[in-house]
Amino acid sequence: MTAATHSTLFPQVPDSADAVLEGLDPEQREVATALHGPVCVLAGAGTGKTRAITHRIAYGVRAGILHPSSVLAVTFTNRAAGEMRGRLRQLGAGGVQARTFHSAALRQLQYFWPKAIGGAMPRLVDRKIQLVADAAAACRIRLDRGELRDVTAEIEWSKVTQTVPADYAPAAAKAGRESPRDPAEIAQLYAAYEDVKRERSVIDFEDVLLLTVAVLQDRHDIAEQIRAQYQHFVVDEYQDVSPLQQRLLELWLGERDSLCVVGDASQTIYSFTGATPDHLLDFRTRHPGATVVKLVRDYRSTPQVVHLANGLLAQARGRAADHRLELVSQRPAGPEPVYAEYTDEPAEAEGAARRIRELVDSGVPASEIAVLFRTNAQSETYEQALADAAVPYQLRGAERFFDRPEVRKAGIALRGAARFGGNDSLLDDVVDLPSQVRAVLSGEGWTTQPPAGSGAVRERWESLAALVNLAQDFAAARPAATLADLVAELDERANAQHAPTVQGVTLASLHSAKGLEWDVVFLVGVAEGMMPITYAKTDEQIEEERRLLYVGVTRAREHLHVSWALSRSPGGRPSRRPSRFLDGLRPGSTATAGRTAAGGAGGIERGIPGTRGSTPKRAQRVPARCRVCGRTLTDPGEMKLMRCDDCPSDMNEGLYERLREWRADQARSSGQPAFCVFTDRTLMAIAESAPDDERELARIPGVGMRKLTRYGADVLAICAGQSLAESRDQD
Repeated sequence: MTAATHSTLFPQVPDSADAVLEGLDPEQREVATALHGPVCVLAGAGTGKTRAITHRIAYGVRAGILHPSSVLAVTFTNRAAGEMRGRLRQLGAGGVQARTFHSAALRQLQYFWPKAIGGAMPRLVDRKIQLVADAAAACRIRLDRGELRDVTAEIEWSKVTQTVPADYAPAAAKAGRESPRDPAEIAQLYAAYEDVKRERSVIDFEDVLLLTVAVLQDRHDIAEQIRAQYQHFVVDEYQDVSPLQQRLLELWLGERDSLCVVGDASQTIYSFTGATPDHLLDFRTRHPGATVVKLVRDYRSTPQVVHLANGLLAQARGRAADHRLELVSQRPAGPEPVYAEYTDEPAEAEGAARRIRELVDSGVPASEIAVLFRTNAQSETYEQALADAAVPYQLRGAERFFDRPEVRKAGIALRGAARFGGNDSLLDDVVDLPSQVRAVLSGEGWTTQPPAGSGAVRERWESLAALVNLAQDFAAARPAATLADLVAELDERANAQHAPTVQGVTLASLHSAKGLEWDVVFLVGVAEGMMPITYAKTDEQIEEERRLLYVGVTRAREHLHVSWALSRSPGGRPSRRPSRFLDGLRPGSTATAGRTAAGGAGGIERGIPGTRGSTPKRAQRVPARCRVCGRTLTDPGEMKLMRCDDCPSDMNEGLYERLREWRADQARSSGQPAFCVFTDRTLMAIAESAPDDERELARIPGVGMRKLTRYGADVLAICAGQSLAESRDQD
């Protein structure tokens, strides 16, 4: 359940760019209107970050500042990308690309493969575990099912951190990873896995990113073509970026800085996959000219829930804790969190199911309730307890809504009825849209009353009921809508993965609950050994577990139930204790020793325009004008040349060719693409201005202090007509 479902289901498209900004708070409005230069949004849980960045994109598009096809919004899950596309469509910016890193990279790789590599692109494998098993067999290493999964995870981590098999052992030791097998064996299995893929002409999901990076590094023409397509980038959940994804982002950007990143270091919970908040925390260091906006107004949770969330992080340690945001609830007061202790895990599940039954009977929609746990293995106990209490439920992380067989069949039936409904006896006596949908779906298994019990039959009914409810909401928002209009809406939602709400209590792991929210949340199994998990040993791992619990707490809007069991099984020894993370927060407990991190207030920080790291400041930006005709320049390429493309060039062709030859030599000797030395535009600007000294050379866009230090002497010598050997002899 997302925040979007609490707004009008089918809102009216804003009638102007200014209307897009209505309803935003001051910090969100700052995000929406900061459309130039690097922007970093530090957004606490529930502060409306998706609202802020989608309104930012929509405002730029509606104001004519951004062209829809030139924007690439990147996030980490298909669900989040689908939600973003849905919101942008509702704001009148439907042409914007919103994709995951993998989806965007795969699209580019498929398009450019014939040009960059030639031939047919290798087949992409969905699951690599069988390939790992085959690699283990080739190495004569026996792996059980658990070890296969762990080795696969190590290979994935190695690839996203750009670690080759030969470097696995030292890299894993440096990262503090506990290898599931001897590091030398992991390296051997990793190398064998790569051999198996090559032999079978297949690639995996990490290869999609690696190969795209390789193409963009090696083929300057392809990189420039992509940069010409995408001029503006937005990256959501930036705290979860891996080194490989960051490298791809840098190649997409080139030398531009039209980038907006959004994240929260306190919600970093995927470091085991190679994700790191360092890119987010170091953003201001890499881009001192960035605008930093902090969102701390929490619109999701009550003050009581927010107080617990802030308290969890108050005793946190580490770099992420130093940058934590102190949330400020914007909602009326609600009930205090409820803490419950049980003798064993089945009793804990029964207690949760009993309370959920009471909530549903009192009128709370089942879809507004979630049970969150640390591991998926805990799910079965709660599935049984809810089924015994006759409470419908759904498993988070299962098959996507529009991919379910019953939903696909229902879509075909509705589409057929929309085309040939006049000949369908089912529709003879119905006139309104909801009645038509109920009539059609009754032939697919929908009934007015849900089937008893749980299982596949109940899950199919819940899917069809979600379509019936969606039809009712659609008809209420658009009274004149026809069945064909609803089918078109379903098609758009399927493309955006914008699923309707399924009526059932959500069962989910804490990791899969990220980005979601409910009115009522049950956090279960919050005991030592499970939270933090037993295998969390280092300080960094413990702190990640704390952040994981923080994510769980901040999923609740109003009611929060926290529970734990003293033993695993009935009659077991009651040796467990509540999680250390609750010390000082639950009634009757005392705080553990430790410092209190300073909370970050909300607001806006302006960067120093044009600065980068510790390098000297570049001149503050002023409108760039063509040095020939005086027109204001906005195109990055024209700004580099300081003239319109149409204005006559006074470039020294001979100097330009000498600079190109020199650049090619530099690229070969350093093993990097030529554009990494200087782009064509920068070389043209140098050849046109023929600078006499470092000061003049430094004024040319694209010549930063680092490149000036490294290449300045050579470039000035070439401009002066000297040979490089002669210049170096004089030095």
